[in-house]
Amino acid sequence: MGSRVKQFLKKYGGVAVGVHASVSAFSIAGLYIAIKNNIDVNSYLEKWNVPGFSKDPQPHPTQPENEGFPERLTNQSTDVFESKETDRTAEIAKSAGGALALAFLCNKALFPIRAPITLVLTPPVTRFLAKWKIPKASV
Repeated sequence: MGSRVKQFLKKYGGVAVGVHASVSAFSIAGLYIAIKNNIDVNSYLEKWNVPGFSKDPQPHPTQPENEGFPERLTNQSTDVFESKETDRTAEIAKSAGGALALAFLCNKALFPIRAPITLVLTPPVTRFLAKWKIPKASV
C-alpha cells in the first residue's frame, strides 16, 4: 500500500497535498460549525461506526454487571454518568478553543473518509489546473 501512495504523490505531487489540505480545511470548518450549533457530533460518529467513537456493546469482562446492587440503581447510576459525560463535552464545546479542538479531533477520526475523497478529487483537479497551465509539471 505504501508504494501506491508514493506513486500517487510522485505523479500528482503538490496538487495532491493541496487537495488533501483543502478537504481537511473544509472538514474542520464544517465540524466546527456543527459543534458550535450544538449538533451532537459524537452520536453521528457512533452511528457511522467511525473507529474510536463506537461504544462497546458488551460489558467489560473484569467488572461484574451489577456488583450486588439492584438492577434499578445500576441503570440510574449509568444514566447519571452518561449525562455528566455529555455535559463535559458540551462545556468544552462552548468555548471557541474547545470547539476547534473537538473539530480537529473529529477531523482526525474521519481520516478514513477524507483519504478516498482526496484520491478521487486529485486527478480531475490536476487536469483542470493543467488546462489552465497552472502547475509547472504537466501530467
